[in-house]
Amino acid sequence: MTAAAASATPSAARAAAPSTARPAARSAAPSTDASAVDKGVGPLLRGWREQRRVSQLELALRADSSARHISFVETGRSRPSEEMVLRLAEHLDVPVRDRNALLLAAGYAPRYPETPLDDPALDALREGVERLIQGYEPYPAFVVDATYNVVAANRGIAMLLDTVPEHLLAPPLNAMRLTLHPEGLAPRIRNLREWRGHLLAQMERDIALRRSEPLRALYEEVAAYPYPAEDSPGSEDESDEGPGETVPYFALPMQIEHDGRVLSFISSISTFNTPMDVTVAELAIETLLPADPATVKYLQSLMS
Repeated sequence: MTAAAASATPSAARAAAPSTARPAARSAAPSTDASAVDKGVGPLLRGWREQRRVSQLELALRADSSARHISFVETGRSRPSEEMVLRLAEHLDVPVRDRNALLLAAGYAPRYPETPLDDPALDALREGVERLIQGYEPYPAFVVDATYNVVAANRGIAMLLDTVPEHLLAPPLNAMRLTLHPEGLAPRIRNLREWRGHLLAQMERDIALRRSEPLRALYEEVAAYPYPAEDSPGSEDESDEGPGETVPYFALPMQIEHDGRVLSFISSISTFNTPMDVTVAELAIETLLPADPATVKYLQSLMS
């Protein structure tokens, strides 16, 4: 899984209880990279365009503008309107946080607030997310922020954490760190080489999209973790309690040992459409779908 569980307490069971963690209070004012803003809006837009591998002409056609005007904006010969900045950012798929930086660099006020997750304004969102992940039980589900810190999780996650050392459950709990740490879930993941490769590739895509230094630092940390000493990466051996026949998986599963069994999960990630707040834009809900009948049967047996 990408993941693990919320950790408001050192206990794995309490850490993964279906409640949203209360992060440290942050200012509702949007945060931006001052050094990026100092560059001016033209170089910033050019950087995003080049990263997305879009020509000036193609961007102009998408944004109902002209290649000449795009060129003038990028070189500083023309100051784009607020509407144009937002339109270009939309067509370049610029993250909400960075759209604020573009607006500031162009001399406009930020458009998107960054509301703390424990703010009363987000009560409805938090309650809705909690109902969603609770309703998914006994299957695991959790919510992460932009750097994979877990802010909420259900009891299905607690089940997977029952053998994790408590020192790894100290808040803030990070999904990538716990999954790939040699004392975390990694020793129990039977197809660790493939799953690790999947997670690192996912982080690389996120870094390319968000250009986040904290995310890059996390990637460098977890990519350097050694394989667990007792683990044989890529081993396909199954325990006696595992599935009795080969299952034709429809996507790469995470195969993890639990209580003498091998459970298989397919990961699905959901985000919010058209977010108008930085915090909401950076939340992701991950659900672990059982990938074979044996996993379904075992998880359902936990409810009885």
